[in-house]
Amino acid sequence: MRHGRIYVLLCLLGVLAPSFLFGGPVKEKVQLPVSAKAKRIPVKPTIPDVDRDRDSRVFLERADRLWMDEKISTEFQMVTGNVMFRKGGMFMYCDSANFYEGSGSLQAYGNVRMEQGDTLFVYADELDYKGDTEFATFYGDGASPVRLINKDVTLSTYVFYYDLAANLGYYDNEGKITDAENQLTSGYGEYNPDTKEAEFREHVVLQDIAGEDFRMTTDVLRYNTDTHIANIVSPSVIVTDSATVYSSNGWFDTESEVSELYDRSLVVTTRGNTLTGDTIFYDHPAGFGQAWGGMVLTDSIRQAAIEGDYGFYYEANDSSFATGRARILEYSRQDTLYLHGDTVRSYILHEDSTHVMTAYPRVRFWRIDVQGLCDSLSFMERDSIMYMHRHPIVWNEERQVFGNVINVHFNDSTADWAKLPDFGFIAEHVDEEFYNQLSGKEMLAQFEEGTLRQLDVSGNVEVISLPEEDDSTYNKIVNSESSFLQGIFKDGKLERMMMWPEVTGTVTPLYLAKKSIYYLPSFQWYEALRPKDKDDIFNVPLEMEALLNEPDPSARRRRTD
Repeated sequence: MRHGRIYVLLCLLGVLAPSFLFGGPVKEKVQLPVSAKAKRIPVKPTIPDVDRDRDSRVFLERADRLWMDEKISTEFQMVTGNVMFRKGGMFMYCDSANFYEGSGSLQAYGNVRMEQGDTLFVYADELDYKGDTEFATFYGDGASPVRLINKDVTLSTYVFYYDLAANLGYYDNEGKITDAENQLTSGYGEYNPDTKEAEFREHVVLQDIAGEDFRMTTDVLRYNTDTHIANIVSPSVIVTDSATVYSSNGWFDTESEVSELYDRSLVVTTRGNTLTGDTIFYDHPAGFGQAWGGMVLTDSIRQAAIEGDYGFYYEANDSSFATGRARILEYSRQDTLYLHGDTVRSYILHEDSTHVMTAYPRVRFWRIDVQGLCDSLSFMERDSIMYMHRHPIVWNEERQVFGNVINVHFNDSTADWAKLPDFGFIAEHVDEEFYNQLSGKEMLAQFEEGTLRQLDVSGNVEVISLPEEDDSTYNKIVNSESSFLQGIFKDGKLERMMMWPEVTGTVTPLYLAKKSIYYLPSFQWYEALRPKDKDDIFNVPLEMEALLNEPDPSARRRRTD
């Protein structure tokens, strides 16, 4: 009778575990989660003749022993010792497991290892696999987290979820991915071994393995472990040796440390300069950046900025370029100076490392107290002089100054003198069609805290003035000529004037004056060309175009000399 019962149990287990391959004796004791009083019966099943390469089914390939605990369940088999399962080309190894052959599910314990070919490996302490959904959950233990290794990529965490059908794994309670170049940590991360694409969320930190070249922080990041390119999809900060990047949209190549940034991103260089634009390309090792669309480059040391539709900045030689509504902003004083040229450049001279800024052509500038224009302009940091070339004109209140060349010297960003070395003309509107006028071969104006203090004119000095009477009226016009003139000013107004060595001229009552003596031969009033505000500098009047197309008088003079 007893032998008959054993025979029936053997037949039953043969049906439940037809794919079991009996092995040798157990070499070490493995604790199984079953009833201590359960009746454990070892069985050696036969291997059915089926296609074991089918991806949809899980097969038990090998184990030392198989047990069944009747008091717990007859739905699963308990296997121990050198356990190996197979699902298509995927193999799983462990010390022991509960195997549900009907659904293809299993729980594996101890030294869990999953392999697919020679490229994908997962190591864990425990595994819970659902056969109906093809979903696996791996658990780490103590100092041994779950590790997924895919060629040169290692993912580690303590709970790892793996969708075998989609070939997509993820963690949601802190994890780390390391590849040949970089290391990435986050609160949540998912990884596809096929595409090498990964997505991370919550306290994401990406940096090179040595932690020396760059560090990127964000809340959401997409990263490819094959190309090592990080796609920026949320507010992110990238810190390198050359710059710090702030961006919400773009990409960063971690190998070359080159980034392309969109949506008004910001680059802050080690010098403290900043580069902003709708689109920015920045080469971090080279310290070179290009910007398209609303480019703004600020220079914190010089308290200036350059704007344009397109521009670039090269930190190594402190050079920059802007074009297309290009504009320089100089804000070292309380009132900002706005200057426009079709092209604006800033660079360093190799011979003496002096800094140069240029704007050309059709230069126009505006500040609340001074406005001007010329065809080209340059500023030499070496001598602190701004050079205005080809038909330069400067306005201050009712006063207009023009000449062949105007040079202005700055001291701490404030003009302290201006020189017209090759002809100068000053005109000041007095009333109706009357103007005070002064011309000479050479002029030097000296300023004190931005206010005219002294004016010296030499060579062919000609003056037309309308002296103001005590009752603030004008009743005579004075025409005079001499070789030298000096004017002393107080609060911007002429206090006294001297002319020498000989002075010739006439004084004519206005009611007797003919219009022919109202103006000096070189008189021109260019009020129609005068910039009206910081935006009007972009509007070049037709009269200005005509003036700049005229021959350069200073060039003619140089050829004559």
